[in-house]
Amino acid sequence: MTEPTPGYAAVPAAQKTNVLAIVSLVASILGFNVIAIILGAIGLNQIKKTGESGRGLAIAGIVIGAISIVLIIIVIIATIALGAASTTIDTY
Repeated sequence: MTEPTPGYAAVPAAQKTNVLAIVSLVASILGFNVIAIILGAIGLNQIKKTGESGRGLAIAGIVIGAISIVLIIIVIIATIALGAASTTIDTY
């Protein structure tokens, strides 16, 4: 019998990244915030079930989407407030 020759250990296969997590991050960067939050939540659920990688991407998509929505709401409120404050009422 021959002895097995020593060599390199088998390289483990790279872990698959969840596609919805990637799409969530890209959508949040492009400004599709609601879609990014929904896809990120679905991606996190899939990652939990399948063990895929991409948890950080999904969380980043959710966070960026949520922060963007909050900032948009603040800008709208500030614009309305400034518009109302700059309106002059002349009573003669």
